[in-house]
This record gives sequence, structure tokens and C-alpha cells, in this order.
Amino acid sequence: MAAQQNDVDMLRHLYNMALTRGKAYSWLDHLSNQIGGRLSGSVQAEQAIAYTQKELEALGLDRVWLQPVMVPKWVRGAAEFAYIESAPGNTTNVPICALGGSVPTPAGGIKAPVIEVQGLEELQALGREAVEGKIVFFNRPMDPTQINTFRAYAGCVDQRASGAAEAGMLGAVGVIVRSMNLRLDDYPHTGSLRYGDTPEAMRIPAAAISTNGAELLSTTLKLNPDIQFYFRQSCRQYDDVPSYNVIGEIRGSTYPEEILLVGGHLDSWDLGDGSHDDGAGCVQSMEVLRLFMETGYRPRRTLRVVLFMNEENGLRGGRGYAEAAAQKGEKHLFALESDSGGFTPRGFSFDCTDEAFAQIAAWKPLFEPYLIHQFDRGGSGADIGPLKPQGPILAGLRPDTQRYFDYHHAETDTFSAINRRELELGAATMAALVYLVDRYGDALAVSTGGQ
Repeated sequence: MAAQQNDVDMLRHLYNMALTRGKAYSWLDHLSNQIGGRLSGSVQAEQAIAYTQKELEALGLDRVWLQPVMVPKWVRGAAEFAYIESAPGNTTNVPICALGGSVPTPAGGIKAPVIEVQGLEELQALGREAVEGKIVFFNRPMDPTQINTFRAYAGCVDQRASGAAEAGMLGAVGVIVRSMNLRLDDYPHTGSLRYGDTPEAMRIPAAAISTNGAELLSTTLKLNPDIQFYFRQSCRQYDDVPSYNVIGEIRGSTYPEEILLVGGHLDSWDLGDGSHDDGAGCVQSMEVLRLFMETGYRPRRTLRVVLFMNEENGLRGGRGYAEAAAQKGEKHLFALESDSGGFTPRGFSFDCTDEAFAQIAAWKPLFEPYLIHQFDRGGSGADIGPLKPQGPILAGLRPDTQRYFDYHHAETDTFSAINRRELELGAATMAALVYLVDRYGDALAVSTGGQ
């Protein structure tokens, strides 16, 4: 019973410190407002690396270092432009943005008839005869009936990721994709696409259109199937460039060879400043280590923060980290990622054995005073996913998701959309879970096969 009361007191202390003397909000202010969007390979990404390295060093951690990783360099170029032409000289401008990794249009843009589809299966059913020479308009919306908005996202993101490759193979000249957004607004949302093995000659330009723009285009097509669509974008893919993951750690006092990892991805898209995706996750992860330093709690296991580079358009940082860990024979007992925005925390999802989950779920009553109710089985995070073959417990912080896709990959993802208290509650929640894993990790190590 004394041990349980110690846990209650420690969690209360972590939350109190985060809510009264937290640093996450000021760190994010600098990342967002002084540096801005941090697309892999950009000057801003390198500035973010230097800034977070300096801030971690100032905490007095046992070690801070940069881990080299080669990343893709894609540049958006001049602002994109698009319009619907219902008759010669009768045009209506609509907001678009190039999808990450897209090839450019010709300098003069592309104008062609439009064919609307609801997904990749419908595209394939139509075949080359219906698609060749046209701009394919993917207009399957996110399902508003899904309470878990990430499930709604997963239900339609394939058209953004693979639409250009599939349409290009059928002879289309371009692709326009409805933005992954649950509300109707005028902000297009970018995101990565994959050409895969598509030959260079069949790689066609692809852009996202705002949800209001998509509604207008769809309605106009129904009224007049012979309309034309024009768009122009000047994006460009360059050769890979060197970059870094930023890593800091507190060395474990008893089991230094067992690593507990917290992290987020330091890169972001370039339209906004990446406050929710994923500046929030980075500063929350940094705050976990700061809270332990401030409380004087010395973890029994090594606590490591990793700010991963290139999650958005390549996952090179996450894969490179996992490869290096395997080569060194490092033992990761646990990894926790925050990459779902800086909103009010609701709980965690866990990718682990039944035995490990049963032990972790027993801690749920400790979190309920902070309105953390969700302890679910499920995914964790893209950056820590490559560690799975090595056997650790993987976890993801799960904030309230209802507003996340208003901002995700759009110019609206800015510091003004961050609530300080929500951000700090998320950091404290992460620190509380890490504390419990560190304290009771002996039993967890057995349930994960000693990894």
C-alpha cells in the first residue's frame, strides 16, 4: 500500500510541475514562430535540429547527440494555382496544394477534362479508355460517422498515397485529391504520395484540393461533365541530403542497458508551422526528461528522447534509428510516441503481449483522476514502429482527435491552434506512464521475453 501511495504522490507531482512550471509551450513557441515549417532537407529542419540539441544540452542530461540520416529533399516552389473552367473564359479559382513528392506540371500548367471517382477500385474498374488524357479527381471524403477520426483518415488516405501512381498507369495527365479533412473549409491539406515503381514517363502531377473546392468541383461536374480543370505547380525533387535525429538520455541507475524511449518527429510539412504535427510531440517528449530532472527522480533504466527526422515523407529517421539500435544490440524495453496532436490527452494505445498489457492496464486507476480513461490495444507510432521486431512494448499517446484533421498537413497547423494547458497535460501524462514502466519494468521485461 505504501508503494501505491508513492505512485499516487509521484504522478501528482509530475502533473503539478508540468502545469505550473512546464517548458513545452515555450519550446514549441520557438519551434513554430521562430523557425516554422520543418520539411526534411530544408534550412528550417536544420535550424530545428540545432535548437532542440541546444535545449536538451541545457537540461544537463547525461548525453546528447545527433544521429546522421540521409533524407529526401522535396521543394514546393512557387504557390500553386488552379481553376475550374465551365466555358471558355468562364473560370472559378479553387485552392490547391501539391502533394509531397509530386512531380511538377509543365511550366504552363495542365488543362484537361475531369473524371471523378470515389477511390482506387472505381478508377481501376473504369479502365484506360475512360481515364486516358484526363485529370482524375479522387473525391472520397473522410467518414464523419467514425468517432475515432484516425479510422476515418485511414479509410480514404490510400487515394492520396497511391492515386497518382494508379492513374498515371492508366494514362491520366494529372490527379486532384479531396483533402483529408472532416470539415468544409478553404484550406488544402498536403501529404505524401508514392509513385513506387511507376516509370518516370508515367509519373503525373498530383495536388490536394480544399474540401469546399472539392464540393464545388463535384457539383459543377454533375451540372456539366464537359468542364475543364487547370492547375499549375512547380515542385521539385532533389537528391537526398544529410540530416539528423536528435537524441538525449538520462542514464539508468540500475539497468542502464534497458532503454525507455519517448519521441516525436521533428520534421513537418511546409504549409503551416507544424505545431500539432508534430512539434507538440517533440516538446512533450523533451518535457518528460526535464520533469524527471526537475523532480530529482533518477530512473532505474535509461530514459531516452528521440526527435526523429523525416517521418512525413520517408520515415528515414525511424528506420535509421531502429537499424542502428539493432547493430549495437541495444535493448529497448519500451517506446512511447506522441504524434496525434497537442490536444487534451485521453489515454494510450499499446502494441504488446497480452501479459504486458494486463500489467499496464492495472495502472489505469492511477490515471483516472486526470481523466485518462483509455488504455487500448492498437497501434503506437510510425517512428517507433521499426523497433517492433526487437520486441519492446510500443505505445502511442492518444489525445482527443476530433479537431486534429482541421489542422493536419494544412496551413492552419500553427501555434495559435495550441492550447497551453492541453499540451502540458499531455507531457505530464507521458511522464507518468514512463515513470510506472521504469518502476515496475522488471515484470514487464519478463512479459516481453526480456527485451
